[in-house]
Amino acid sequence: MASAGYPTNELMNTSAYLERIAYRGPLRPSIEALRSLHRKHLLSVPFENLDIHLGRPITLSDDAFCDKIIKRGRGGFCYELNGSFAILLKSLGFKVSMLSARVARKDGGFTPEFDHMTLLVRLRERWLADVGFGDSFIEPKRVDSVAPQKDDGQFYRITSNADGRLLSRWDEGGKSWKPQYLFRFRPRRLEEFIPRCRYQQISPNSHFRKGPMCTRRTPEGMVTLTDKKIIVTRGSKRVERPVKTTKEFNELLKRQFSIDPAKNRSGN
Repeated sequence: MASAGYPTNELMNTSAYLERIAYRGPLRPSIEALRSLHRKHLLSVPFENLDIHLGRPITLSDDAFCDKIIKRGRGGFCYELNGSFAILLKSLGFKVSMLSARVARKDGGFTPEFDHMTLLVRLRERWLADVGFGDSFIEPKRVDSVAPQKDDGQFYRITSNADGRLLSRWDEGGKSWKPQYLFRFRPRRLEEFIPRCRYQQISPNSHFRKGPMCTRRTPEGMVTLTDKKIIVTRGSKRVERPVKTTKEFNELLKRQFSIDPAKNRSGN
């Protein structure tokens, strides 16, 4: 990697990042490497909103991502997870753009621009990568294919829309395609997401303020913890039980995600 021309500090961060997600695969940009990196990231770095409920401001910057996700072993929400993943991919030579996405609402509409960050990766084909949308696809999806794409027992598709491209997931129960989010191909800068990131932290209408949560993919399924319950899925088996106290919540955070919110502060 030293011959690639990266500065020493970037090399250290890249190596540490790969160690953080337990990645031992090829580094040359390819769809095989992208798939493996994407999967490893989801298995290693949780989607969580803990800082919002601890009163700690979330900063969107390369240094903040490195400190929180790599050094302190934390997770984050979309801006942090996809923002940091974009940095990792770029350090390995991938061509990556950050895109604004509007999340589907239950009423059929979509949230405002910059409500979600997703990534466009250009190889021989264009691929949608997203390690920051919670329960979503585990491997990148072809952007320019309208055919259903299978993913870990689910099916996704990307179709053209008057407002851009629409990512949908097949709802077996409803026998229909359920919209996930709408995005355009216009590359965005990290600072463009700052106002909406701030909204997610302070607005009483932000769903991230409803309660602390932490979720992560596992090889068998997923584990999700809130201040009310913990849900563990393994294949088709789903086990749910209540979380009754803050102490129990913190103990489960440490056991399931290796996170101790009382000690896990910037610089510690």
